[in-house]
Amino acid sequence: AMLRLRLLTWDVKDTLLRLRQPVGESYAAEARAHGVRVQPEALGQSFREAYGAQSRRFPNYGRGRGLSSQQWWVDVVKQTFRLSGVHEDGVLTLMAENLYRDFCSARNWEVLPGAGETLSRCRQRGFCMGVVSNFDNRLENVLSQCNLRHHFEFVLTSEDVGFAKPDRRIFEEALRLGGVPPEQAAHVGDDYARDYRAARAVGMHGFLLRAAGQGKEPGVPPEHILPTLSHLLALIEK
Repeated sequence: AMLRLRLLTWDVKDTLLRLRQPVGESYAAEARAHGVRVQPEALGQSFREAYGAQSRRFPNYGRGRGLSSQQWWVDVVKQTFRLSGVHEDGVLTLMAENLYRDFCSARNWEVLPGAGETLSRCRQRGFCMGVVSNFDNRLENVLSQCNLRHHFEFVLTSEDVGFAKPDRRIFEEALRLGGVPPEQAAHVGDDYARDYRAARAVGMHGFLLRAAGQGKEPGVPPEHILPTLSHLLALIEK
C-alpha cells in the first residue's frame, strides 16, 4: 500500500450509524403514548430550533458550564415540545426522560450499510481503530447496543475530551491514544469541515463519505471521496 497507515479514526453519526427515523417522528410517537397529538414535521422544526439555541448557549453539551449532558438534552426535548405548543410540566419531564433513554439504545439507531463489514475487514488488516465523535457520553452504550463497540480500541467523544471537532485537540488526543504520528493516521467521516478538513489540518489523511448526488466539495480529490464505506479498503490499498 502507498499509504503507511496504522490508525483509522471514525466519525459515528451518518458515517457508521444513522437515526432509524427523523427526530420529529420519534418525538411524535412519544407524545402519542401520552395522549398528546403533535405533527412530526412541526416537532422536527422545533427540535432544530431548540437544539441550535442550546448549542449556541451551552456548547458541547454544557461541559464546563455546570450542566450534565443529560440535563442539556432534557432541556432541549422540553423546549422542542414547548415550541410545538405542549406546556404541561409533568408530561414534558416524562417525555424528555423517556426520549433521552431511547436515544441511548439501538431502538433509534441503525448501522449504515457496509459499516460492520468494513470495520471487520479493517481490523483484520491490523489497523488500530478509534472513534472521534461530537457526541455525548451515551456513545459507548449506543455503539455496544448496535454491536460495533468491539471494533475500537478507544471511543473519544467531545463531551469526554472537552473539545468538539473541528478543534484540533480532539484529533491530537486520538493520535496520542493511537500512539502514531498524524501521517500514519486517517479519519473517516461525512462532514467536510468537521471531519475531512479538520483531520487534514492536523496532518492526518482524510476520507469523506459522500452519498451519490451530494454536492462536490472544493479541494477534495476524488481519491479521498467514499461513495460508500465499502470503497475504503480499495482506496487505502491502492
